Amino acid sequence: MPIFEPLTVRLARPDDAATIALFSAAMALETENRRLDLDRLQAGTVALLDSSERGFFMVAELEQAGQRVLLGQLMITYEWSDWRNGVFWWIQSVYVDQAWRRQNVFRRMHEAVMALAKTSSNVCGVRLYVEEHNSTAQAVYRRVGLTRSSYAIFETDFVLVRSKGLEDCPNEA
Repeated sequence: MPIFEPLTVRLARPDDAATIALFSAAMALETENRRLDLDRLQAGTVALLDSSERGFFMVAELEQAGQRVLLGQLMITYEWSDWRNGVFWWIQSVYVDQAWRRQNVFRRMHEAVMALAKTSSNVCGVRLYVEEHNSTAQAVYRRVGLTRSSYAIFETDFVLVRSKGLEDCPNEA
């Protein structure tokens, strides 16, 4: 049965770094068969948590027996768009612990990102990229409302709405 409460989605804190790094390593192995250097990954995770100019992590957690348990994560980084005079938030490093998949954990994190993005005056949209053969993740992203872009990425653009019939136009921006 999908969980709804007491699931919490929040901005990650420095004390989440070790779990986030482990989740990122698991995601890389699972989706791209890459074994990441854990020391470098830990340092990169801490660097992002220490610098809001680079982006931020969001995590989903539950309180269980007085302890908080992280169920999933995603990372947001920024891309300036001169066309829109705004910033795209890129969703990256998405991971939900295998025991908690298919229980709306990613959906809840995505909803939190979208709500925050829509209230941020400089955010013009949300994008993510996904490994080409990860059909499971692609199906999840479609279910939450992301659409395939002409750049072979998924996005939700708050400024430039895609017109019907332009899916195959190579020069459409």
